[in-house]
Parts: sequence; structure tokens; C-alpha cells
Amino acid sequence: MRTPVDAEIAAPEFPGGLEWLNVAFLRMQTELGRHAILVEFWDFARINSLRTSPYLKAWHERYSKLGLRVIGVHTPGYSFGREREPVEQAVERLGIEYAVALDPQYEVWQTYGNKGWPARYLFDRQGWLRFVHYGEGEYLETELAIQDLLREIDPELPLPEPLGALRPEDEPGAQMEPQTADIALPADRERVELVRDWSDGEDYVEAADAGAGAQVKSFRAGEAWAVLSGAVEPGLYKAPDGAVEAADPGLRLHGFQFTPLAPEG
Repeated sequence: MRTPVDAEIAAPEFPGGLEWLNVAFLRMQTELGRHAILVEFWDFARINSLRTSPYLKAWHERYSKLGLRVIGVHTPGYSFGREREPVEQAVERLGIEYAVALDPQYEVWQTYGNKGWPARYLFDRQGWLRFVHYGEGEYLETELAIQDLLREIDPELPLPEPLGALRPEDEPGAQMEPQTADIALPADRERVELVRDWSDGEDYVEAADAGAGAQVKSFRAGEAWAVLSGAVEPGLYKAPDGAVEAADPGLRLHGFQFTPLAPEG
């Protein structure tokens, strides 16, 4: 959504003391004047962030040398995401080359008054907010807004045709049936059938022994994903039937996430 021309919502400065990946550090004030700036709140353990990631990477590749600075702010939705190492491994695995600020204490999140993942804020070179979007979607609109801001820096700048939609549900105007709401454990235990012994943790249930299982009782979605840590590398794992079985004791199940059903036709 483009913001009104007279909105005058200024880009907040990043709090001091943040850790960064791919750069030593960034200050908003030093970037302004020569860059349009795209700030994206994300979490490597949220499927909607991963579905949005290819667009962010493409915009960085297309426009970083033309005046766009892409900055990812990793604010964790799960306890394991507070540590630097899992985020660093995810950034490398996903091939993310733009700057990533680590926001384990939600400092940047609170400064922006952010509400969820992903969330996208596009600022012009003077630091005014010109476009904002929450959740998946509006990829074409975002790229057109990026191009408009780059032309404000250089009216003669040659720019490529915008990216095409990567999925049918990304097409402008696509109508999708809402998927089942995410499951967070242990709070949503009643939505999951647990087999054998599981103990409650801060934001997970932990398998006491190998062979313990978990099954979502009912869901409607394009895909189901389990959020796991403990006995496995922390992150998302595809769970086609909404089921998880512990190969080893100590597996932590944080919950399940679901993607939209692709539009028909």
C-alpha cells in the first residue's frame, strides 16, 4: 500500500548494539540521501517469510547497484531464533546476501510498531515512508514502488521489467481460500493428538523418547509445515499429513504452520 504523499512518516534509526550479518553494521542516517531503503521483518522459521524471500533476493540482485538498499530484520517468533548461530546458518543456507539485523529483543520491531511476519517498509532517499505491506503478496506493487523511488534518484535510470509471479497465488488479484490458522505449542495442545510422552517447554513440547508422535487433528491448506528444534537443526520441516514422529528423544515441536490453497484455474 502506498502511503499518502503528505504522511511524513520518517525512517527510524536502528538501535545501537544490534548484531548484523553480511555487514559490520548499518546506520539509517548514513544510507539516506543516496539510497531508497527496503526494510523487511522476517523469521527463518516462518513459512510466509520463506515464501517471500525469493522476491527480496531478486530485488537486491536487480537494484542494489541502482540505489536500493535491502535490509532484513530478523525478529524471532520462536525461542531458538534468539541465538545468532541458527540465524547465521539460515542466512547462508538461503543464499541471502543483503544486510540482516538481528533483533532478538524486539527492539527494532517495537520501534516500528510492527505486528507480524513478513512486514515490508519502503523509504525514499529522504527517509520518508512511501510503501508498506504486511504478509505475503503485493510483489508487483512493491517492485513498481521501488522503481518509482529509484527514478526519483535518477530519472534516466534504465530499469528492467518487473518480475513475474513465482506462484499462481502471487498473481495480482488472486483470490485464495484462507488456510487453517497456525498452531502454537503448548498453548494449542487441544488441536494436536500427541502419542506417547511429551513434556511442555517455553514454546514447545518435547518428546521423551524415540517414536513419540504428533498429528494435527484437522487442517485445510496447501501445505503443512512443522517447526522443530532440539534433536534436529531448528527450523521448518514439511509435514504433508500434518504429522511428526520423533526419531530421537529430545525433539522439540514448537507448532505447525500452513500455506494458502492455490487458486483454481
